[in-house]
Amino acid sequence: MLRKAPDHMKKYNLLYAILACICLVFIIYTMVCNYITDPGAKEFLSHKAGLTRELKLPVWLIVMRVHVAFACIAMAAGLLNFSNRIFEKSRKFHRINGYLYLFSVLLVVLTSGYMAPYATGGKISSIGFNAINMIWMFITMMALIQIKKKQVTRHRNWMIRSYAFCFTNMLIHLTTFLFQKGFGFEYTSSYTIGVYVSILLLLAIPNVILRTIRPTE
Repeated sequence: MLRKAPDHMKKYNLLYAILACICLVFIIYTMVCNYITDPGAKEFLSHKAGLTRELKLPVWLIVMRVHVAFACIAMAAGLLNFSNRIFEKSRKFHRINGYLYLFSVLLVVLTSGYMAPYATGGKISSIGFNAINMIWMFITMMALIQIKKKQVTRHRNWMIRSYAFCFTNMLIHLTTFLFQKGFGFEYTSSYTIGVYVSILLLLAIPNVILRTIRPTE
């Protein structure tokens, strides 16, 4: 007789399936936009005005491409490591893939740090991006520390918090679209608002998810 899966596992599997679909669509969309349809980032750069330092386009484009590539790798690696099936089949793969995620996050943070001074919205947006970088790296290191201490549940919880930051770009652009098209803000102001709204959402959403998938006592 087949055992019935616990309710919290059903919720987890449903969330995972939804997440996998979102990640697949977003990664494909991001790669096509940045490497095929607009490799020179003309659309994105058209919104940048009043920069206080010179933007060296060839260098910026290289850094941006590295940033995008490893952001996609981090998203994919993190997704795979949340799969219970993969974890049960190969813990070695889970561990190696975890370090790939950590390395990818580090590169995303470093490249973002380079691009932050050229952020749309100027210094205010730049400060927001630097805050995101520091928070993301801190949370990711907390996840690493917890697994080194064999605290598996705490490691998973910190990883959920860390993985949320893989969706920073998506949330910023969704929020920007909402404020620009829905409330009539200009693009630059909408983008700056999007950066700070995203920080709040990226910190809040994981805690909602953790309460949703937590086993009932």
